[in-house]
Amino acid sequence: MDFVLDLLQGVGLAAAIGVRPWLPMLLAGVFAAANFGVDFEGTDFAFLESVPVLVALVVLFVLGIVVERRYGEPGPAIVYAVMAALLGAVEASASLADRGHSIIPGVVLGAAAGVLGYAATRTLLTRVRRRLDTEAASALPFYAEGFALVAAAASLLFPPLAVLVIGALAWLLAGGRRREGEKYAGLRVLR
Repeated sequence: MDFVLDLLQGVGLAAAIGVRPWLPMLLAGVFAAANFGVDFEGTDFAFLESVPVLVALVVLFVLGIVVERRYGEPGPAIVYAVMAALLGAVEASASLADRGHSIIPGVVLGAAAGVLGYAATRTLLTRVRRRLDTEAASALPFYAEGFALVAAAASLLFPPLAVLVIGALAWLLAGGRRREGEKYAGLRVLR
């Protein structure tokens, strides 16, 4: 049972990282440094709770918000998807390593959850951003950061809630894909 809870904790955290990476990683690092729900000390992932890494995460968070508010999401989507997969795999593996479990399931499921989080929020934010004026659209990163932080905290404090986080993201992704299909179906009718 401990393995399942640790895996859920890691997968929920990875999904939150897919939504927005820096605050969930910062929260996990602070929790680990305080030995609150997770502790990376004594594992190969101890660097995740070190002060230099936590400071770097704060800097990356601030830079990410500034850049996204000014330019929208810069860069190709594949870069962000790969980053979500890698960071999700690292955090999910760290969650498993905390209690001495094999990290292989964390690598696989963490990467998948990170990509799911990224894909679900990217499609949602892209659709919403198109409908909003520039000023309202500039607030979207804050909503995404808030969701990511709540999802990470829920997964860290009560791992079974990770099932709800994954379910919500899968529902968002499926809904976005369904809406895209409906849009094109409607266009065929106009012919």
